[in-house]
Amino acid sequence: MNGYGQVPFPPPTSTLAARMPAVIRRALFATTFLCSTLLWDVHGNEVTGPSPPLPMAAGKEITANLVNMIFWFDRVASDPPRATTANYLARVSDPSSPLYPSYLEYKRGNIDRHELEDRLPHVAMLGDSLTQHFYFSSLPSSFWRARTEWRRNWFLDTDPSPDSIFSVYERLEYFTPVVATEFNGAGALVAAPASQEDLRERLVRTRNLPGQVNHVLHRTRFPDLIMIWIGHNNLDWVQGLSSEERQHPQQRLRALAAQVRVNYTESLQGLIDRAKRENHRVAIVVFGLANIDRYLEGRRQAEILHTENPKLYPHFDSGTRSFESLQPPYQQNMARLAVLINTGLRAMVADLERELSNAHHVRIEYSDALTKIDFNHLELLNTVDGWHPSIEGHKVLAQAAFNALRPSLVFLGIGTTPKKKAPLMAISQPQ
Repeated sequence: MNGYGQVPFPPPTSTLAARMPAVIRRALFATTFLCSTLLWDVHGNEVTGPSPPLPMAAGKEITANLVNMIFWFDRVASDPPRATTANYLARVSDPSSPLYPSYLEYKRGNIDRHELEDRLPHVAMLGDSLTQHFYFSSLPSSFWRARTEWRRNWFLDTDPSPDSIFSVYERLEYFTPVVATEFNGAGALVAAPASQEDLRERLVRTRNLPGQVNHVLHRTRFPDLIMIWIGHNNLDWVQGLSSEERQHPQQRLRALAAQVRVNYTESLQGLIDRAKRENHRVAIVVFGLANIDRYLEGRRQAEILHTENPKLYPHFDSGTRSFESLQPPYQQNMARLAVLINTGLRAMVADLERELSNAHHVRIEYSDALTKIDFNHLELLNTVDGWHPSIEGHKVLAQAAFNALRPSLVFLGIGTTPKKKAPLMAISQPQ
């Protein structure tokens, strides 16, 4: 264990891994990433979409495939990004259950258990590292965590202990058996549909928003509820700018916000087009970005503590190294960009709502529930990097997100009266 309940490198489960000492696996993985940083720094712009030169793209593909082949066993060592209510069969066998007719079909042999599970409400989560249980520590552990750390986050957690996160998935289970799937990934961007993930994203199996959407679209069973919280990695506005351009960023900020809206709309359009063809209701909830002003205030408190005692928030500096806009001279404009993006997302959803005026079985909503969370509280920031949400932060996110889902749950016909005894916070009203 690494002191935070993580096992950075679980015991090997493949023949190849068993023959490879752990120290070599770690060194190979870290070396590959360092090489990717040094050798593949020039890449296609993931926001606007141009592809990298063919030789470089081929090299990235070979490197990513090599790492995935060597570390394929991590899929076995980690929890799957999908969870299904364990006792769903018993619950749908209750005559009062809306799914009781499907249960009778199953008992008669008209459908198999897989088809019965397909009839449960399905929920999908698209997002970035603020949805994952992710934080920066050492290089090998960070990238192992990015590759394998599913669950234990505000959307999907299955730990029943009182100190764990009472996730959106667990809250939904009090109303209906459910199937929940994560598609989010650390470092994910709102990118152009034609863009490609860079090598570092490939190494940690991160998909940008278009890739996450494509995985949803390729599923036979389309979700009933789709939640999206992404765009925070698009806030690094100084990337690639000269000193002169950094002094006058207004045009740059407006252009970035406009591009995010265009790329986000294109990805959403694919989900909406598919939803229109489905024979069941579909609700899409687009969450606005976090309140960066308040988040930066909380991070400044962590910085003071880290300066006084470097053992506190030991990887605090990973933020400014990986995300240049977190440096003090650029923070104010980073917060401005977040506001511009949220304004664009709200307008985007309003436009899409008008487009859906005749599609009565599809609903889309913009929610500022997660934007309203005040991250100016140290207990909500991770104690390792002072950047990502802590367990307490995930708990607050779960509460706010679930409260925001109530109109969509009513639209989907999912009752708001718990079917089993639930903690009070599962049925608390929005603040």
